[in-house]
Amino acid sequence: MNDVSFHIQKGETVCIVGESGCGKSVTALSLMRLVQSPGKITGGTIKFKGQDLLQATEKDMQRLRGNDIAMIFQEPMSSLNPVLTIGEQIMEPLIEHQLISKKQALAKAVELIKQVGIPGGREIAASYPHELSGGMLQRIMIAIALSNEPQLLIADEPTTALDVTIQAQILDLLRQIKEKSSTSILLITHDLGVVAEMADYVIVMYAGKIVEQASVYELFRSPQHPYTKGLLKSKPVIRQNLRRLYSIPGQVPNLVNLRDSCHFHDRY
Repeated sequence: MNDVSFHIQKGETVCIVGESGCGKSVTALSLMRLVQSPGKITGGTIKFKGQDLLQATEKDMQRLRGNDIAMIFQEPMSSLNPVLTIGEQIMEPLIEHQLISKKQALAKAVELIKQVGIPGGREIAASYPHELSGGMLQRIMIAIALSNEPQLLIADEPTTALDVTIQAQILDLLRQIKEKSSTSILLITHDLGVVAEMADYVIVMYAGKIVEQASVYELFRSPQHPYTKGLLKSKPVIRQNLRRLYSIPGQVPNLVNLRDSCHFHDRY
């Protein structure tokens, strides 16, 4: 990652888009200081409500994570603990940050399950992750993230591996959250259809750098960078009778040995 800089306003949805391995998820993990070794943050600032998170203590970060800043991780089946019930996993951040009793936390967990559109809240709270479908698990991940009404919600590809009907429901749920609470959302995706539907502002990443950023209207109407143009050109369009979809020629560069010039220069 190099020279990644952007802002998210209150109540705004910012989408980060790019191919797999471009640095989308690492950027999101950096915001919460969750980059795993051997990766590390070597410089810069991460400002949240005027506070530089890189200068905050680990105890301060623990107060922020799951409270003011929450994250919906990829792959809910691997992100949820298989030996704890759904209710226990929703209750954990409530007890940690709101200092309420287990009885109060369970009641709120059941309410959160209903809030994300899953009927039978008490039965679901007593269930284990393997007993639920992928779409339901993704909703549970959203319920956990919303438990303490965060000001910033980071959603890392929340619709991956879901069918289009469930995907539409998840995106609609995120929109409702934003409208109801003026929550800021950082949405990570490689799906330009999701970007067009959800984003106020778009960041395009390639090989660990931001190559273009603009409002969603500007980006789709008048993309400037060749990589952005290639992404948009490769998107299937209804009623466009093509035998073969466009693909960007060449390969992603070796991230260990990047040149100082534009990393995309040999692909256009």
